[in-house]
Order: sequence, then C-alpha cells, then structure tokens
Amino acid sequence: MADSMPPRRISVHQALGGGYVSDVLLWKKWSVGVAVLLSSTALWFLFERAGYNPLSFVANVLLLLVVILFFWAKSASLLNRPLPPLPDLEISENSVVIAADVLRVWVNQALLIARDIAIGRNLKLFFQVALVLWVASYIGSFFNFLTLAYVGVLLSFSVPVLYDKYQHHIDDKLCVTHKMIQTQYRKIDENVLKKIPMSLNKEKKVHLALDFEQINYKIH
Repeated sequence: MADSMPPRRISVHQALGGGYVSDVLLWKKWSVGVAVLLSSTALWFLFERAGYNPLSFVANVLLLLVVILFFWAKSASLLNRPLPPLPDLEISENSVVIAADVLRVWVNQALLIARDIAIGRNLKLFFQVALVLWVASYIGSFFNFLTLAYVGVLLSFSVPVLYDKYQHHIDDKLCVTHKMIQTQYRKIDENVLKKIPMSLNKEKKVHLALDFEQINYKIH
C-alpha cells in the first residue's frame, strides 16, 4: 500500500526557504509586497520613462539625508532633544568572510567550467553554456538591464503565487514536457555527444563540492 502512494509534494513556501522572503513572495505579508512593487515601479518609471540619471538620484537622496540628519542633530543639541535614532552601521567580519567564501566558490566553479570547455574539450558542457548565453543575449536584445530587473520583480511576485494555487496542474504539464525534452536529449546524446571523448577534471569538482559543504556549515 505504501509503494502505491504518490510522492509527497513540497510546498512552494518550503521550496522558497520557508522564511520571511517566502511570506512576502506568496503575499502572506501583503503590505511588504505592495511596498516593494510600488517602490520598484516608481524607480523603473523614474529611471526608464522620466530619464532620471541613477547616479544623480542616489547622490541627491544621500545629500537630502545628510542635510536632514545634520540639522536634526544641531536642533537637538540646541533644544535638548534626543539625537537621530541611527543604528550602528557596521558589517561584521564573519559576514565578510562568508560572503568572500561564497564568491570564491562560484568564481572557481565558473573557471572550472571554462577549463572543461577550453582544455577538457567537453562538447556537452560547451553546448549547454552556449545555449544559456544565447538565450540571455536574445532576451537582452529586447530589454535593457533595468527593465529586465523590473520584469524579474514582477515575475517573482506573480509566478510563485500562481504555481502555489495551480501546482498540481502545472506539475502534470511540466512532467509531460520534461519527458519529451529528455527523449530528444537522449537521442542527441547517444547519436552525437557520446561519440566525442571528454576528459573532466574530477579532482577539482570534488574540492568545489567540499567548499560548498564548508560554506553551508559556516552559514548554519
């Protein structure tokens, strides 16, 4: 009886990490979601449609904050009022070390992929990377970076909610599509890719896997 039961599906909330960000993306904290969408829309309209310069915008905002805090502190000292409630703006050394470790692992992973393509002559990996870069270039020809980032924000607040609501129907369609793609990929793999000799640097991949495990251990 246990073997005939379908596998338990992972909820969208768990797949997104199950934390504060998941609640925002799934509109469980709708006020934060509305604030993010309104602010991103305002920034996109300001930079893309109104033609405002991002550097000028950041400089003017920082100048306004500095002027407000300066006069607030001066008036507080003259009127015996409390100073501006500024937190301690400091980045811990542990956070910098973790960020540097994560960046180092991803850079090493990218360099390993480049080595496998250039020296190892991994044709399968070459076609995968070329396809991803071509898709990115094709999408980039329609949008600039700012519009693409704004579209990403809109999709982040719409796709998880729709998938959470229609998860069973979407999974069925994706399963059929995945089987079709797998069938075509097996044909290409057996007829073309498997006939080409490939040498992979396995030792470096093991080291990268160990680096990922160490970083996860440090974070948790």
